[in-house]
Amino acid sequence: MRPFFLLGFLLSNITATAAIEPISTSIAVGMAAALTGFLATYQNVFYYFHECCRPEWISFNRTGLEVALDRKLFGQHVASRVIQKAVTGFMNNKNPKKPLVLSLHGWTGTGKNFVSQLIAENLYKEGMASSFIHQFVSTAHFPHLSQIENYKSQLQQWVKGNVTNCPRSMFIFDEMDKMHPGLIDCIKPYLDYYENLDGVSYRQAIFIFLSNAGGEHITQVALDFWKEGRDREEIQLQDLEPALSLSVFNNKKSGLWHTSLIDKNLVDFFVPFLPLEYRHVLLCGMAEMSAKGLKPDQDVVDQMARDLVYFPKSEKIFSGKGCKTIGGKLDYYT
Repeated sequence: MRPFFLLGFLLSNITATAAIEPISTSIAVGMAAALTGFLATYQNVFYYFHECCRPEWISFNRTGLEVALDRKLFGQHVASRVIQKAVTGFMNNKNPKKPLVLSLHGWTGTGKNFVSQLIAENLYKEGMASSFIHQFVSTAHFPHLSQIENYKSQLQQWVKGNVTNCPRSMFIFDEMDKMHPGLIDCIKPYLDYYENLDGVSYRQAIFIFLSNAGGEHITQVALDFWKEGRDREEIQLQDLEPALSLSVFNNKKSGLWHTSLIDKNLVDFFVPFLPLEYRHVLLCGMAEMSAKGLKPDQDVVDQMARDLVYFPKSEKIFSGKGCKTIGGKLDYYT
């Protein structure tokens, strides 16, 4: 017999027994109270071992995110600052007016996926393995243009269902530059300033878009600073964001092309990820060796870094693949 059924059975019989057997009634009430206490304890134990949408499993670690961005993300002073402030501000706001929407842009291997991981690790106890993090990859989940209307319906249902289950859900959309234009607009109502839609509030959710779109503009700004002899760390968000959002909006090959998400100003921040230089690749290599349980070896990392491809062809300043292939390359050199 299930505990909840047994509790209902006991309580339903208390009134009937009270007029005839006060002693039995006292016993029944005592049993019901004991069972109620047991169920409360059982529920707490269940929450302890099984992930659920509660503070025990979802709790923002501001210091943890700050330290992780500072020590693990290399060459991205702009992105690091924006992410820290945006996420912290949103999580500290007890009554946000809309979900947090971040659009991360830059070439492959510059840290966009890695930053999503760091946010997850400092918000969800289970990190990226949390059942409240939902990741979509355009080429895998939305490959066929002919099915775009079905994708829209499925995506709306998926977002609504998961936010209903846990308001503090996080959605990551990877390869936005490969998504069919118009598809992402189907979730526009959920990113807007509505208090709720059909009884569901989306204001505590986080939406992150990852894209290579805009990489050319970001690289050009970094290259201009280099040619002018200016320090890379002088680059500020305002040097990149306005033109970046415009270039993404007008990029016909991007899933954000003429999207209402940009047109209606629903993206809170366009976060630029700068192309990585040789010195940043070295830092990635040393960190990767430590992560593999190896003693960091400057000579090994230096040899590996020198064999990578850099661009532009004449100056050879930026790593063509950022730090993306570092792990596999080190296996060869060690």
